[in-house]
This record gives sequence, C-alpha cells and structure tokens, in this order.
Amino acid sequence: MFKKILIANRGEIALRIIRACHELGVQTVAIYSTIDELSLHVRFADEAVCIGPPPSIESYLNIPHIVAAGEITNSDAIHPGYGFLAENADFSRICIDNGFNFIGPGPDIINAMGDKSQAKLTMKAAGVPVIPGSDGNTPSVEAALKGAEQIGYPVILKATAGGGGRGMRIVPAVDAMERAFNTATAEALTAFGNSAIYIEKYIESSRHIEIQVIADADGNAVHLGERDCSIQRRHQKLIEESPSVIVSEDLRHEMGAAAIKGVKAAGYVGVGTVEFLLDSDSNFYFMEMNTRIQVEHPITEMVIGCDLIKQQIRMHANEKFPEYFYDFKMRGHSIECRINAEDPDKNFIPSPALIESFHMPGGKGVRVDTHVYAGYRIPTQYDSLIAKLIVHANSRQGAINRMQRALEECIIEGPKTTIPFHQAIMRDEKFRSGDYNTSFLDTFKYIPRSI
Repeated sequence: MFKKILIANRGEIALRIIRACHELGVQTVAIYSTIDELSLHVRFADEAVCIGPPPSIESYLNIPHIVAAGEITNSDAIHPGYGFLAENADFSRICIDNGFNFIGPGPDIINAMGDKSQAKLTMKAAGVPVIPGSDGNTPSVEAALKGAEQIGYPVILKATAGGGGRGMRIVPAVDAMERAFNTATAEALTAFGNSAIYIEKYIESSRHIEIQVIADADGNAVHLGERDCSIQRRHQKLIEESPSVIVSEDLRHEMGAAAIKGVKAAGYVGVGTVEFLLDSDSNFYFMEMNTRIQVEHPITEMVIGCDLIKQQIRMHANEKFPEYFYDFKMRGHSIECRINAEDPDKNFIPSPALIESFHMPGGKGVRVDTHVYAGYRIPTQYDSLIAKLIVHANSRQGAINRMQRALEECIIEGPKTTIPFHQAIMRDEKFRSGDYNTSFLDTFKYIPRSI
C-alpha cells in the first residue's frame, strides 16, 4: 500500500479521496489554488501545497507545479479524481516517468479510450455492440453528409476528445449539417484543444445506462451493476439512480458481460465506467468508457456496500479485489441529486456567492458529499457543483420519498441552487413511475418560483 498520496484535484472529490486514504492509513497531500485556501480538502489533508492562482490552467491543470508538489512532499502516488487531468494521457505518463504511481490507467489506455472513435473500434473488435457511425474521425462537412446519408437521420456529432456534452450536436436533417459541424468542431477545439469529431446514429427515446467495472493487474475484472443517468440537461447529468428501473436481471448480466469484454480487450486496471445507450427495444450500444472514478459513484457504493475509492487505490497498489465481488448483490435503491450553485429560475445561470447559511439533511439512508460550509464563498473559476445528495432505501419509491424529505431539509442561503428543480422532478409522475429517457427534460414543465 502507498504511504502518501497527492490528490491532484479540488472540492468534494478531493475530500472524498482524503477520507478513503485516511481509512486505509495513507497520508494525504492536498493541492490548491490561492482562491481555494479555505476549502475543506485543504483543511483535512495531512499536508497542503499551493500550486498557483485561481485560473485552472495556472493551478489544477499545471502539470509541472503538481509534480513538483508531489516531489517536495515525498508522495509516492498521485490520484487525479475526476475532471481536470484525470483522463490526460500526458499527465499519466509524466507522473510515471517521475517515479509516482498514477492511480488511474496508463497513458496508452487513456489514449485508446479517451479518443472516442478509437474506443468504438476497440470495443467493436471485442464484440461489444456499438452505435452505427463512422469508423474513425469525420474530417469535413462533406464526410459528415456522406456518413449521415449512409446511416440515416437523425445523427449526432461528437467531439473525439469530448465529455460533458461539449462539442456535441444533434443533426435532425441534411440542411442542419453544415452549421452543426462548424459549431461542434469549434466548441471541441475550445474545450479540449482538439477539433476532431465523429458521427453516430442518434438513438431517440434512449436511456443512458453505465456499467461500473473494476479490474486488477492480473487481468481479473468484474462489473458492479448499472446506474441510470438519463436525467440530463444539455448532456450534463443532474440525477442518477441505481439500479435502473428498466434493466432486468438478464439484461444486467448481458450488459455487464459486454462491459467486461471491453475492459479486458483494453487491458484496463482500476475502476472505470462503460457507458451504453439503451433503446426502447432493450438493445444496447457502447458509447464511451470513462477511465476514472465517476461523479455518481456513491449510488453504486450504496447498493453494493463497498468503497470504490478504496478499491481503486488497492487495484493500483497491485492488490486483488475481494472474492465477494464475483457474487455481488444489489441491495435496495439509491438516488443522487447534484446540487449546483445555479439558478433554475433563470435558465441555470451560475450563482457563485457567499454561503451565508448551510445545513445538510441527515437520518437513515442519507449521505452528503460536499466541500462547502457556512461562510464559504463559491469561486467563479470552477464548476458549480457544491454538494451531492445521496439517499438509499429498500425500494425505488422509498428512495424517492427519502430524497424528497432530504431535499426539504437542505438549507443553503446566499447562492441560488438547483434544489427546487430537483424537488419538482421528484414530484413528477413520469419520473416517479420510471417512464423517462434522455429527452425527459425537453418536455419537463418546471415552473420557476418567481412566476
């Protein structure tokens, strides 16, 4: 086991990793920008190193400063969390070249899975069903038009290096292609420094189902069930649940087996997520693989009864995963709501502000992952996630009722938050019945409080 881990991240995920490390008896090093000096991940780490000013490019994306922080603190491993450099192959390579254990995949695997068109080819070769689309990148509008003609409209353009819905455009018909192509490539270049995109058939009325996987260095791999992440706004997940109400035991086994095929074909080690689209006829298609811990990992922890961060660290310390993972059982139902500092009454405009009052719910089956507190000022430089509210109950209806109760107990004064939006979804009859897909929010009638 490692002696000291530097966490190359901030916010709730940095604090989450610190907690797992301390329970493993591992010392921790936090890094922080000057504006994050009073963040809880800095307070609760064993050591903390300031690595630069607030802009991410000068701090949390500054690889030389992060590596230097690891060297001066004698860290023997670096954990990237999610976001920032978590899926950056150069960062993985530089960490390894400088003598650190990188708690994530090696650069070759990150490159293979991070390039989404290449990942599709890898999965297709392994026998995993993939969405019909281009074999490789789509270099021009003309190529996109030709590809769309072959697979049929509607299609979707996706950034090869993408994530979080950026560099992604749905194209319903031929006359929308040129504008969509130019917008997607420009957005991809701005967001990822890579303008390459590829084209796929757009599967309507689909569910976004992801399979949690874990693999050790000896080639053993298992899946730990699914998460339904279909409640999305502009391809950004807002609410996740596990298990999915529409995934049967047989389908879970089939999707899990396909995910493991892909993991083994890629030579993957650690925790990761294989993401699928599930159509209305229960056909599933590979979308992408995330080579990191997911924001929504707590709901899997709640239904499986394990600590995924601890297991991730153990896999990269060359330990085997527990035998009971081969015979896991999903117990009960878990839901996660992402609480963002955004104003749903005003089209989700960010609301960075001083948190004047902060009280999170408690009680049976309630968990809160957060790095903020009363008196904390939300910075403008980073994403707006301020807390993850997670509940667990014996049934889905019980989990929905528990989430309603927990949301009512949330008190956050100062910034506007997405809490009332989540409350409205929990009351919605379609959501409560499980009758939803990735287009749910396109027709969801949210009435702002000010009206």
